[in-house]
Amino acid sequence: MRQALLTLALLATTSWPALAGDQDFRLVNKTGYQIDEVYVSRVSTKNWGKDVMGTDALSDDATVKITFDAPANACRWDMRVKYEDGDTAEWSNLNLCNIETITLYWDRKANVTRAVTK
Repeated sequence: MRQALLTLALLATTSWPALAGDQDFRLVNKTGYQIDEVYVSRVSTKNWGKDVMGTDALSDDATVKITFDAPANACRWDMRVKYEDGDTAEWSNLNLCNIETITLYWDRKANVTRAVTK
């Protein structure tokens, strides 16, 4: 009993790091092309860092769960994808704390990839 109380006291006074995960999202590829790399960076950062996709590639009409370490209060992120042919597309100021899914579409008429979030 005494050990349990000591453990509870330690848990109550221990400073735990913020839990990551609120910024994680599903990425759906509806572009017609394979995505080889996905990067996310805070809007205040100029460095993309490492590929966070977690798989070798994301084929067309496939979905991947994107998870990465992020401070709990960091909601605004930029995202960059790199296709198998080397082309890239970028989106700025995504509120990943409020986004569960990002679906990418290739708009042939506009010659641009668009992102739909929900």
